[in-house]
Amino acid sequence: MTRETDAVTLSKPQSLWAALAITLGLAGLHPLGPTLQRVRLVLERGFTSFGGGMAAAYVFLYLLPRLAEGNEAVGRVLEDHIEPTPLTDLAVFVVALLGFLVFYALEWAARRSTPGEAEAPRVVFGLQLLFFSLYSALITYTLPLKLRAGVAAAVLFAVAMGMHLIATDRVLQEHFPRSLTSARRWALAGGAVGGWLVAVLVPPTSTLLVNLLTALLGGAILLNVFVDELPPERHSSFAWFTAGLVAYAGLLTAATYLAKLGAA
Repeated sequence: MTRETDAVTLSKPQSLWAALAITLGLAGLHPLGPTLQRVRLVLERGFTSFGGGMAAAYVFLYLLPRLAEGNEAVGRVLEDHIEPTPLTDLAVFVVALLGFLVFYALEWAARRSTPGEAEAPRVVFGLQLLFFSLYSALITYTLPLKLRAGVAAAVLFAVAMGMHLIATDRVLQEHFPRSLTSARRWALAGGAVGGWLVAVLVPPTSTLLVNLLTALLGGAILLNVFVDELPPERHSSFAWFTAGLVAYAGLLTAATYLAKLGAA
């Protein structure tokens, strides 16, 4: 392993293998969804709310600040530093808003099924399946690069996203109890593996592109957290949501502090 100015990182080959291991773990959450749902029922309120708090903390305390500063760690790895300007800042946050809007539209369509229907129309399910597969692919596509920029932050990202994918699996199961078959869960898993494969074949070379993809993911994460955690009819737990947020914020703080000590 090599050491950057502010974090322990991996070489490019090491990052690909480590990212594959994490990708397989994240992909496995989809076919294991029914089993994980049974476990979740034991911890009905706490499990999902804790994961939502972690995801919210990741977006607000790590993802958005680094996008605003131009993602310097990624720029060093790619040797493609971009100087933040009002235009690039606006573009990044417009894309984040777009990610928010797209997943809001999907959620709205899923809830607009005809009264009396057991689940939303199949075309809506197809779109949900497609976009959640792309969602998983976005997570894993940037994993090797994140590992090269900083191992601790990448691992924390994977943990938050793992908890978040379990929550999104529950949302799909609620909307599509019949359509979300085992075979289609494997399609979601394929999205995660596909993101890693694209990273191997066509690795990112532009910091701006990475920022835009990350912003798109961030907007989608925020929408899913708001939809899954904030409405009272979801039976969410404020205490567990806050616990997840505080715990993840503490881990980010500790990882940042230790990285700074190692670079001193």
